[in-house]
Amino acid sequence: MIMDYKLTYPSGTATAGLINSFHTNNGAELAGQQVKCLGKYLGISLLWSGVKWFFSGIGDSCGFDNFPTFGLTLFKSTFYFDFSLTYVGCGLICSHIVNCSVLFGAIISWGFLWPFISSHSGDWYPANLGSNDLKGLYGYKVFIAISLILGDGLYNLIKIKEMCNTGTKQSGLPIVNEVIDDDTLRILTEQRQKDETFLKDRIPSWFAASGYVGLAAISTATLPVIYPPLKWYLVLCSCIIAPALAFCNSYGTGLTDCNLASTYGKISLFIIASLVGSNGGVLAGLAACGVMMSIVSSAADLMQDFKTGYLTLSSAKSMFVSQLVGTAMGCVIAPLTFWLFWTAFDIGSPDGPYKAPYAVIFREMAILGVEGFSQLPKHCLALCCGFFAAALVINLLRDVTPKRVSQFIPIPMAMAVPFYLGAYFAVDMFIGTVILYIWQRINRKDAEDYAGAVASGLICGDGIWTLPSAILSIFRINPPIRMYFGPSTS
Repeated sequence: MIMDYKLTYPSGTATAGLINSFHTNNGAELAGQQVKCLGKYLGISLLWSGVKWFFSGIGDSCGFDNFPTFGLTLFKSTFYFDFSLTYVGCGLICSHIVNCSVLFGAIISWGFLWPFISSHSGDWYPANLGSNDLKGLYGYKVFIAISLILGDGLYNLIKIKEMCNTGTKQSGLPIVNEVIDDDTLRILTEQRQKDETFLKDRIPSWFAASGYVGLAAISTATLPVIYPPLKWYLVLCSCIIAPALAFCNSYGTGLTDCNLASTYGKISLFIIASLVGSNGGVLAGLAACGVMMSIVSSAADLMQDFKTGYLTLSSAKSMFVSQLVGTAMGCVIAPLTFWLFWTAFDIGSPDGPYKAPYAVIFREMAILGVEGFSQLPKHCLALCCGFFAAALVINLLRDVTPKRVSQFIPIPMAMAVPFYLGAYFAVDMFIGTVILYIWQRINRKDAEDYAGAVASGLICGDGIWTLPSAILSIFRINPPIRMYFGPSTS
């Protein structure tokens, strides 16, 4: 994914850009300018995040995060610019085809498909259902997105497996005598140095396999004791299936920076809940969902760190050991953090600041799984099969058509993300890619030198704001202004 497919992993790339800007030994003058650029846009992003918080108030659909940029009609279909500099930065880092694929998926789903299905409310599914009820429109959103993701992931899993079997590798330098300029030679030399450093301390396959088998054995032995309805063979099956889904999640994260662990957790939840049935199926499904989410989320997070390590010439083993240390710390810190929130706030209260909405949503999903998939809305399964097949066909077309044609064919994995999340972040990423395109047309050299620094600053500044935001929440300091948009009464 990192060396052959050269996936972006925007957060990992942004982190690497931040680190390299402060520690590079080559091109001191350019590095200094990049540091200034990164610091400038980090400050802008951090300041803007604080301004957005100031107007977010208490309640739903308020603040700049819900600004109806294109009018209230399109806002209801999630087509609006939510002023998220993180996703604008992702758009600057991700390739144009990824950003355009995300927007194309948003147009197909929120522009045509969901309004079309909504027009059959009362026929295809009961009217007046909650927005998170899987028996209604939400069911189409979840399962069609999963179908696209699985179709794309399965195709690329098989493709990468074939690449490994045939020994396909990227060459660091040209193997024929070519006339290349100094900049190209420098880039190729740096790439070869990154490849060699990354592979020098690679983690042995036997170690990775034995470690996973050991963890799976511990889980299979202990989880049925904690959750009796979750039988040992169900845990074992989850651990066997999880690596394939972890690959899909890591691949999608590399393209779009969106970790869809909860989506894959829903797959396990439904399957296990339906298998166990009414005798503890809800508890077993929720526990299996936790197992699956832990595996697929950790895989994507680790790949982000490996991307950072690759770009900073760091040892892969060092990155992995750091993950182990962080996990060990989390075993102590996470329960303490949960205990702090549980004792300080009324977690789960509908009227409190921490409503824990996903607790209700996932429980309802588990109940639906116990009742059976026959409860899903009309034509949902047929649509899922159609989009799964479409993902396979689109990928095949990307491989068999000439490059001048395939470069314009969208990527199904990127298309699938807005199906589930909404169109707003697709708008953000597309704005980022438009800025980059114009920048490249005006001055390609400056775009190549500074786009990464600008993107890193925007992403890191928005991320840093989460710390003061969390502190303000803990001390129950609420935003002073609630900015809300509604239709004119006149």
